[in-house]
Amino acid sequence: MTRALVRFLLLTILLATGVAHATERVVIIGHPNMKPLDRQTVEKIYTGKNIQVGDMLVTAVNAEVGTPIRLRFLRIFVGKTDDEYIGRWLVMRTRGLGKPPRELPNAAAIIHFVADTPGAIGYIDESEVRPGMNVIVR
Repeated sequence: MTRALVRFLLLTILLATGVAHATERVVIIGHPNMKPLDRQTVEKIYTGKNIQVGDMLVTAVNAEVGTPIRLRFLRIFVGKTDDEYIGRWLVMRTRGLGKPPRELPNAAAIIHFVADTPGAIGYIDESEVRPGMNVIVR
């Protein structure tokens, strides 16, 4: 095989397995007073199973429906598609069991909200992390 063909095949395999997207990491950021969390706690917060960590009330925010960062977050941390996640919250809201986290339009809005709201958490692409941010889950 020629080198070009081998490279093409390797790239195709990487894209198909998602390895090529390894640099597109989702991180959870928290208000400066928020302590580190584990992935299981994040999943519980975003699915309405847990709204408090220790004695701190947690306010989670989401990216807008269908955005790449939201799709990655839901796949990695919640194990659901966007449709499954929306459906879960629709059922919960109908039963009076809570409402989904507020949606914000972009990383800048999420960063601003989290920085200004005690107990807040949100998710952004790792490339958006700036010095001084409280990254609570990588």
